[in-house]
Order: sequence, then C-alpha cells, then structure tokens
Amino acid sequence: MRVNGPWCYLWRSVNQRGRLIDFRLTARRNANAARAFMRQASETVRCYQPMTVITDKAHNYAKVIRELHLFCGPDDAIRHFDRKHLNNRIEGGHVTLKQLLKPKRGFRSLTAAKNTLKGIETLRAIKKGHFENNQTGVLNEIAFVAGLFDEAA
Repeated sequence: MRVNGPWCYLWRSVNQRGRLIDFRLTARRNANAARAFMRQASETVRCYQPMTVITDKAHNYAKVIRELHLFCGPDDAIRHFDRKHLNNRIEGGHVTLKQLLKPKRGFRSLTAAKNTLKGIETLRAIKKGHFENNQTGVLNEIAFVAGLFDEAA
C-alpha cells in the first residue's frame, strides 16, 4: 500500500486456523523489519513457539528464522517453507484489504495507515468470530464492540 507516495509493507501472521495473530506496517522490507515483526508476533502469542513458518521467497525471513533456531533446542526447530501457493491464506487476506483501501488511494501518514488497519483488522476478526467468548449474532458483536470502546475511553 502507498503511504504519502512511497510503498509500505504490511506484515501479517495467522495461525493454522486462519485467525490473525498480529500485523505490522513498515516502511522497509529488510531483515530488521522481519526480526521486529517476528518478535511482535511471538509476544502476542507468548504461550507457544511456532513449529512451522510459511512465507514468501524473501531472503529476510530465512535469515531471521535461522537466528531463532539459535534459541531453540533440536526438538523445537522451526520448519520454514517458502514454496509457491503455500501462503495463499495470507495473500487472500491482502487482496480483501486492498479492495477495501482502493477507494482511499493511499494514506498521508504511517500513523493514519496503522490506525485504519487496526480498525479494519478488528472488524474483520469480529465478523469471522475470532474473539474470546464469541457467540453468533449481531447483538453479541455490538456488545463486544461497545466493550472495546469502553476500554479505549
């Protein structure tokens, strides 16, 4: 996506069931950005270390995952797959997001883009039922969103 002219990069991670773990919007796509995103995503799911990571073919991911292997034992090694079509779950989410943002024609600041993406990702999670104690129905979604805004205020 474009932010004030240049391209910015959206990093997203999902678990095996397709639930969003975390996302990050950065101005660069290098090893430092990949390292920061992996750290952020692992802090979000503190309970477990990933067993398998599926990425596109960017070399930055392999470098960061090799660094993570230094902290793992031989039984806890992270498998890394970068084959074509394995990351379709993530890419499909990008397509939907691009369709939502196309009428906007980009953002003026990185902060505005991040805040808009937080709102969009929150609403997508609610629509898919990816929140705690979820029960189907519009009234439950309204109650959940009202609770979010009470916490934010």
